[in-house]
Amino acid sequence: MTQQPFSRPGAIDLSALKRPAGPTPPPAGGGAVPSGAGHSAYSLDIIEENFQQVIESSMTAPVLLVFFSRTQMPESGHLADDMAAVSGEFDGRYLVGLVDIDVVPQIAQAMQIQSIPLVVAVVDGRPMPLFQDVVPIDELRTALTQVGQQLTTQGITGRHQPRGVAPVEGEEEQIDPRYAAAQDALGEGDIDLAVAEYQKLVDANPADSEAVAGLAMAKVLQRTQGADLNTARAAAAAAPDDVDAQTLVADLDLLGGHVEDAFIRLVNLVARTSDADRTQARDHLLGLFAAVGNDDERVLAGRRNLASALF
Repeated sequence: MTQQPFSRPGAIDLSALKRPAGPTPPPAGGGAVPSGAGHSAYSLDIIEENFQQVIESSMTAPVLLVFFSRTQMPESGHLADDMAAVSGEFDGRYLVGLVDIDVVPQIAQAMQIQSIPLVVAVVDGRPMPLFQDVVPIDELRTALTQVGQQLTTQGITGRHQPRGVAPVEGEEEQIDPRYAAAQDALGEGDIDLAVAEYQKLVDANPADSEAVAGLAMAKVLQRTQGADLNTARAAAAAAPDDVDAQTLVADLDLLGGHVEDAFIRLVNLVARTSDADRTQARDHLLGLFAAVGNDDERVLAGRRNLASALF
């Protein structure tokens, strides 16, 4: 499964839904309609009439759009069912929108979907592809947990109301109070305070995986404040064994979505160095593993490569 760290690229172009889009092929299967299989209070079938509203709800909390076709690729329908089923396990962290491209091809066209299955995260109306494989439901849970951790480190903590339950006017958004101080600090751009608050949570409960991931990512943000990528790369190229120079570029690569590049850079640094420098490089890499999530396939591969470099 291919999962990327969360970022916020350009907004979805919805203009195709507001003008005649030209002839489209009739729905396969004699005009199929969404099945609704496996639905929860946090999932729904997407049609043209509710698409805009669902996208707008991403201003409150993340939306996950699942593009599938039971006629063209039955396995993609299984993924849609599993996504709908697990959506209820995250208590409103996500709203899952099921987009059957046989039923609403115009939406797939508007979002320039090239293949199925495809899961796209939308935050503040902005999309980012998450993965495009059919995977076991346990891997879906792991992936969504990791995405939630990454969102939390960015101060994105909103939750959707369960479908059919209207929010109470004037009621404040409900978030996990354990993380409120750290999330508020991130939202205000106070990275140092966020690090301190996450550190308190980890000290109190080292098994709190969300706090551990939040602390690790907050430290990456802290270390890269004010850093210029081009300057950092030039310094690293000039001093290939300088641990500080190499780890800064690795941090910037991680934030830029180049996770494997960050890991490879530090694994190679571990292999080239010794004593205190090697320990510093190794420990830094372990921190990046925690920021990405220890169950991520890239982290598992990175750990294997690190073991080879060490032994």
